[in-house]
Amino acid sequence: MRIISGTYKGRKITAPKKLPVRPTTDMAKEALFNILNNQYYFDDISVLDLFSGTGNISYEFASRGTEQIIAVDGNYGCVKFITETAENFNMPIQAIKSDVFKFLEHSNQQFSIIFADPPYDFEEAQFASIAELVFQNNLLEDNGFLIIEHSKHTDLSHLDHFSNSKKYGGSMFSFFE
Repeated sequence: MRIISGTYKGRKITAPKKLPVRPTTDMAKEALFNILNNQYYFDDISVLDLFSGTGNISYEFASRGTEQIIAVDGNYGCVKFITETAENFNMPIQAIKSDVFKFLEHSNQQFSIIFADPPYDFEEAQFASIAELVFQNNLLEDNGFLIIEHSKHTDLSHLDHFSNSKKYGGSMFSFFE
């Protein structure tokens, strides 16, 4: 995986093969950040990266100047890799090992952007639970977005607070506000 833009543009990051991850493709990541670039000044926002895996999305935000990034994953290896990579690049990423749903239930911090990249084989109720917990616990700042990455075969348009979705290859980003 590589960082597409910002201070660390072009840097390659190689994750250990044993991590249970499916990183966001460069094409989809570039498209997502083109959308966000028109909405935000990256150095003025806070980001929560859920099911962060390799930290791919967190690194991209950090490279573009975001100073407040929390990456949450339930896998110890993923959290360790993100922590080590963030330290090596001097990136302001706090990696937390936690069940994402429990984290959302207990968090009282608000974020400009919450990005969630859960396993594509999640049940619809699990996807819905992410959105419900974010809005029920008031975790988004005014004008903030929850973005859920999922398979093109999953439709989240019927969920409360759904705004729109964008398809890139086999992936989709559903936006909630």
